[in-house]
Amino acid sequence: MPAKATRLLYVVNIPRFFLSHRLPLALAARDAGFDVHVATSDADRESARLISECGLPFHPVQLNQHGLNPLAELRTLYSLIALYRKLMPDLLHHVSIKPVIYGGIAARLSGCSNVVHALSGLGYVFVDRSVKAKLLDMLSRPAFKLALAGDKTRVIFQNPDDRQVFVERSLVGQQKTRIIRGSGVDETIFRPYPEDRTELPVVLFAGRLLWRKGIGEFVEVARRLRGRARFRVVGYEEATSPLNVSSAQLASWQAEGLIEWLGARDDMPAVYRKSNIVCLPSTYGEGVPKVLIEAAACARACVTTNTPGCREIIGHGINGLLVRPHDIDALADAVLQLIDNPVKRAEMGTAGRQLVLDGYTLRQVNRKTLALYNELLERDSPVQTKPLR
Repeated sequence: MPAKATRLLYVVNIPRFFLSHRLPLALAARDAGFDVHVATSDADRESARLISECGLPFHPVQLNQHGLNPLAELRTLYSLIALYRKLMPDLLHHVSIKPVIYGGIAARLSGCSNVVHALSGLGYVFVDRSVKAKLLDMLSRPAFKLALAGDKTRVIFQNPDDRQVFVERSLVGQQKTRIIRGSGVDETIFRPYPEDRTELPVVLFAGRLLWRKGIGEFVEVARRLRGRARFRVVGYEEATSPLNVSSAQLASWQAEGLIEWLGARDDMPAVYRKSNIVCLPSTYGEGVPKVLIEAAACARACVTTNTPGCREIIGHGINGLLVRPHDIDALADAVLQLIDNPVKRAEMGTAGRQLVLDGYTLRQVNRKTLALYNELLERDSPVQTKPLR
C-alpha cells in the first residue's frame, strides 16, 4: 500500500488573507506531496468558496479576527481542539496572532506536536500605547509562552526586530525561530513596466484601510501637494477592526478632491503599472508589507516609515525613502523629492526589483518554508517544488 500523505493544516484568521498571502505556499506544499487542509472563519463565504475550488478541503472555525468577547474566544479554542482531534494533522501551520495563540494551545491539548507559527507582523497590540493595547499585551504574554512551548515548535518571523521582541520577552527561545521575509511575490506577474510620464505622477497607497497603516498621513500629504501629483487609494475596509477607516471617510476625501479612491482591486499589477510612486506611512507593526514587496518587484520607488518590516524591504536612498513615523513634514518632502526626480525613481525601481529577485520571490519563500516543514518532520530528502502556476 502507498504511504499515507502527510496531513498539513493551515489555520488563518480569515479566508481572504489566506488567498492573498498563503495560497501559493499551500499549493506548493500539495505539489510536494502534502495532504493540505485549510481552517479559517467562514465570514467571507466567497473567499471560502474559492479556497475549496482550489481543491483544498476547507474547515470553518469559530474565529473572530478582532473580537474580545471571552465566551467567543473560548469557543474559538474549543472549535480548534475539536478540529485537531478530528483531523489529527501531522503538521500545523498557524498564521497571525490569534491562530498562533489559540492554535498553539489547542495543539498542546490535542497532542499535535509538529507546529509552525508564522507571525506576519506584531499588529497594533505591540505598538499601540493605549490602555486597551497595554492590557492586551500584558494578558497575551503568558498565552504566547504556553502556545509557543514544545520541542517540535518553530516560529517564523518576517523581520529580525519582531523576533528580538519575542526573544527579549522570553516568549520563545531564539533556537526555535526562523526569519522568512514576507509571503513572497511572483516576479513573473509583478514585473517592471515603464512609467507613464505624460501626465501628473500618481502616488499610490494600497492596503487595508486602517489608521495605523498611515492613510491619514497619506491624505494630509495629498492636501499639501495638491496639484503636484495625483494621489490614489486602493484597499478594503476591515470593519471589525478598531483601526478601520470607513468607506464614508474615503468618499469624503474623494469628494474634496484630495484622492482618487478605487476601492478593493484584484488586479494589482495593473494598479502598480499606472502608478509612479508607492507610499505606505505605516506604524501598524508590519512583518514585511506585501504592498512594498509587490511595488519593488514592479520597479516602483517607495516612501515608507523607518519601522520594523518597512525598513526590511525599503533601503533609504536605495529603492525608496524612509521617514520618521508620524512626521508629516518629512513624509511630504520625501514624496515631493520623488515627484520631482523621475531619473532617481527609475534608479530606485531597478534596485528594488533586484532586491526582490535576491530574496523575496514566491519560490524562495516557499522553498524555505517547505524545508522547515521537513526539518520538523525529520525528513532528509530535499524539497521538490513544481513551477509556479
